[in-house]
Amino acid sequence: MVTKVHMEALSPTMEEGQVVKWLKTEGEAVSEGDILAEIETDKAVMELVARGEGLLRAVLLPEGGTAPVGEVIGVIAEANEDVSSFEKRAEPVVPTSEQGDTPPETEVVNVAPPQFGQAG
Repeated sequence: MVTKVHMEALSPTMEEGQVVKWLKTEGEAVSEGDILAEIETDKAVMELVARGEGLLRAVLLPEGGTAPVGEVIGVIAEANEDVSSFEKRAEPVVPTSEQGDTPPETEVVNVAPPQFGQAG
């Protein structure tokens, strides 16, 4: 049986998640409850667990890629099952700087903390 791996809501306010790292590779055996990937949510990096058994046949969202909650990001199936209908997303686009590796300019602002016991 084909099991779709969805981007799950790993926090109550999560609307999308980013794959930090796949802990299983395509073709690797997966048991229900195995940790498949590390997902960065709006709050923290969480573990995404398998909801089925078989082989991780397709990683549809590469590391660094972001998907909305509910989107299929992987496929678990037996070796003889057809998973060709699932399309992989393009590699994440990494922005390039025309200035090379020069960090962006930032402005440092010094702010004095309020003095307790004094009216401002």
